[in-house]
Order: sequence, then C-alpha cells, then structure tokens
Amino acid sequence: MLVSMSAVVLLGLLIWFLLRIRYLRLPDVLISGVFGFLLAATGAAPIIRVALAGLSALLGRLTF
Repeated sequence: MLVSMSAVVLLGLLIWFLLRIRYLRLPDVLISGVFGFLLAATGAAPIIRVALAGLSALLGRLTF
C-alpha cells in the first residue's frame, strides 16, 4: 500500500505539471491511465467514487 500511495502522489504531480504546461501526448495519456489504476487501489478510491456519483447525480438533475 505504501509503494502504491507514493506512486500515486508522484504520478499525480507529474500529470498536474503536464496539464500546467499544456503538454499532453500519448505517453502522457498512458501515464494518466496508470495513475488511475494505482489510485483505484488506494484507500481514496471509495471517496472518489462517492464524489463522482454525487457529481453525476447533480448533473443529471440540471435542466436546460
């Protein structure tokens, strides 16, 4: 768990940096995918799932 959490933090910082300089290409997308898989294996995954479910419910109630 400790190794995957440190990898999540490092990859998260790398993705943030790439977004900040507006430079995302195919290898960067693969890094983002690896980040997602590692994040899903941490204790933060249930919190993220609840947040995304709440966001989708909110967006589902919007009418235009």
